[in-house]
Amino acid sequence: MKIISFYTNEKLLIKKAVAGNAQAQKHIYEKNAPKMLSVCRQYIKDTAFAEDVMVTGFVKVFKYLDTFKFEGSFEGWIRRIMIRESISYLRKKQFVVFDDDVFERNSASQISFSSEVDAEQIQLLIDKLPEGYKMVFILYAVEGYKHSEIADMLNISESTSKSQLFKARRTLQEQMKEQKIVSYGAN
Repeated sequence: MKIISFYTNEKLLIKKAVAGNAQAQKHIYEKNAPKMLSVCRQYIKDTAFAEDVMVTGFVKVFKYLDTFKFEGSFEGWIRRIMIRESISYLRKKQFVVFDDDVFERNSASQISFSSEVDAEQIQLLIDKLPEGYKMVFILYAVEGYKHSEIADMLNISESTSKSQLFKARRTLQEQMKEQKIVSYGAN
């Protein structure tokens, strides 16, 4: 019996997986799962939950595989799905905690939260942010990643990460002020 290497051409492998070839799908999963678990684990501290998120991410990978346009890295495309799934999991399962210095770097004003602020109100405001703003804000303010790490994870430049964070903070400040969630001034 002659042993042949299974799908050395990534494009062919993807096309077969799109056509429903279970072996091709299994190969894509087995090739990428360890790296993608690592991506999910960066966001989610509990490995069991990170695995659940990764599996959910792979369901989406195979559901939307026909939309992959072979522009850029296939691994990068999968990685972005895993990042979105991880962030979605965190938004649904964990409260957003704000430190006093969340807005300090790019804001001239001091911000203090009113005593009636509830995490759900703030989360609803974060959820209204454009996707780019929201992802960078959560990665930086909640997860504590540096701009260089965010840039690597999202395949953007550091200056784009900083700009998205600045715009997210400004938008949140405006929304919080409109809803009287924060007050401006010295404490």
